Formats: sequence, C-alpha cells, structure tokens
Amino acid sequence: MTAIQPEPLTHETASALLAALPAEIGPGLSEAELEAIECRYGFTFADDHRVLLQAGLPLGRSWPDWRDGDPQELRNRLDAPADGVLFDVEHAGFWYPAWGERPEDRTAALRLAREHLLNVPQLVPVFGHRYLPAGSGQSGHPVLSVMQTDIIYYGNHLADYLHHEFGGPAAALTRTRASVPFWSYFLGETGMPREVVITTPHDPYAVSADEAVDHLRMLAIEQRLGRMVGSDQLIQAALVALVLDVDTPALRVLAGLTRNEEPLANGLFVQVIDELGLAPAIPDTQPAARWTLVRWWLRLIANGSLNPVEGGDLIWYEGWDKLGHPDALRPIIGWTSEYDDWTPNYTLPRDTYKDRIIQEAHALLNGPWPPDS
Repeated sequence: MTAIQPEPLTHETASALLAALPAEIGPGLSEAELEAIECRYGFTFADDHRVLLQAGLPLGRSWPDWRDGDPQELRNRLDAPADGVLFDVEHAGFWYPAWGERPEDRTAALRLAREHLLNVPQLVPVFGHRYLPAGSGQSGHPVLSVMQTDIIYYGNHLADYLHHEFGGPAAALTRTRASVPFWSYFLGETGMPREVVITTPHDPYAVSADEAVDHLRMLAIEQRLGRMVGSDQLIQAALVALVLDVDTPALRVLAGLTRNEEPLANGLFVQVIDELGLAPAIPDTQPAARWTLVRWWLRLIANGSLNPVEGGDLIWYEGWDKLGHPDALRPIIGWTSEYDDWTPNYTLPRDTYKDRIIQEAHALLNGPWPPDS
C-alpha cells in the first residue's frame, strides 16, 4: 500500500505552513543551493520537501540548517537512522529477516548489516528525529519519527506532519502506510510494499566506448529519478569507461578516487555528464526516463549481466507500478511473481520462470519502443 496522497505542495501552501511555525524562517534555498546539497550528500530531496525549503528555510534548534549548518552535523543526521539500526543489531539483537541468517559472531553480524544498510532508502531529516524519505519525482511520503528501531508515523505527509508536530489539526494516522521498502518493516505493516532492489546490481557489461558512455547516462537517469547510485558504482563505471578509451578531465579523476575520497564522486560525476555532453540525452519527463531504464534493465537481463528475478523486481516496482501498469510489461511481472511464489508443489521447476523472464526480455527488446506505442 502507498501513502495517503495529498494535493501537491505549492509554494503558496508551503509559505503558509512556514508562517505558522514557531521558528525563524530564513530565505528559501535556491535551485543551485539545493543541487549543491544533493551533490555533496548524495541524495535528492522529495518534491514536497524541496518545495518547502524553496519557500523558506526553518532555522533554530532541531531544524537542519542546509545553508550554513556544520557539514559533519548534517552528515551525522543523515546517517542517524542507519546508525540506529546498527546500534540495535549490536546491542539489542535486532536482525532484519530479509538479510538471511544472522551470523553467530556479533562483529560479523554488524559487518553484514552495515553492508545491507548501504542499499536502503535514504531518510532525510525534517526536524529533530523526524524524517522524510528522499527521492526526486516523489511526494506524499509519510513522515517518520526514528529512534533506532523504534519507528512510528508522525504525519500522513509533510504538511500533515507540520500540523501534527506544531499544534495544528492533523489527520488520523490509522490509514497511513509506509511508501518505501525496509523502513516499512518497523511500522508493523500488513500488505507491505514489496521489497525491491534499491541499486541496479549488475556485472560490468560495457565492451565498447559507446556502451561505457551509455552506462554513465543510465546512472545519471537513475539519479534523476531519485534512485540510489553508490559512489562505488560511479567510480567503477568511470574506470571501465577510461579503459575503453573514453576520456575527460573529470572522468580521469573520478576513476582514480580512493575509498576515502568517495564523497567527491557525485560532484565529479556531474562534471563527467557535462563534459561528455550527455545532459540532452537524459529524458526530462518521468515516464520517458522510466521507459529508458526499463529498456536498460531488459538489456542487462538479456545479456546475462543482471539476475532476471532482481531485474524483474526492478521493472515491477520502478516500471510497471509507476508507469500505470502497462500491459506490455505484464508478462515479465507475471513470471517474476511466479518465481517469488514458487513452492515444491508447482509442476514446473523454479528456474523455468527465470528462463521465461529472459525470453520475455528478448521479445520486448525486439519490438517497438516504448512497447505500448
């Protein structure tokens, strides 16, 4: 289930919300300031969060000062939700079922949990320990109150949360449903949204300069849609491109970053996209961008670079669901569902459904694109 969808937050509504807050309100963040913040910290604000901060920047105790705040403090607040989960893994025995069997050794369990948490959706501080999921092109997420693994709803959406926190009328939270994976687990969801692969976990596939450049373009599209693209992915893609004779000044620096220099990756990647002249090739509408990513995932499935079930999950959540359930993608979603639901009572071996996902990927790639046209 998804969050209760409000009307899109407008500048006028956001200004009225800010005027009612018991806080100093500074000038709103400019588009350049917002992009610099997103580049520096490696996330994108949800649309409603972005509109609020453009209308005005709340200042004072517990408000994140995105303009003049201490960078380390802001980083700590962004890391706090995952750090809280790690604390409970280490000290309270918490373990997320989808991570598989918990290692008996506590240090090994903590290391494995830390690796998994790199791929969970980013939560962005709104006020104190109240958080809103990140992701451009998205709005209407419930606001969560996050204290380690003690996580509750604190508003059906951003505007409702501000009423709730600061004394105005707030809607009942009984119908609220988390709208991003992993964090929904702590909220006792029934009918939880399906867990999806947050990054695109594929083997390197580029064997030509054109394919390497196309890979960089796809990573930029993923970022544009608010999907998580790790610094390690950016560095690896740059390194592969450099080996295949793609060369720009920023690409050389990006490809050579060390682990300690990973925070620089996003800023360099923006320069790489500019130096390669790829910005015009990045779709400027969400449907076009999603269809482009779906085609890429199909290609990765077809050439063996992406596990077909993980690819099917990506196409299900990021394509089929968000493109309004186009009929052309229904078969691949069906085979992915059959694989997920398989039991030994099925008449066909489970891997049969993997094969059918691959076959359907080839069929879609050989047809018109987008397929519904």
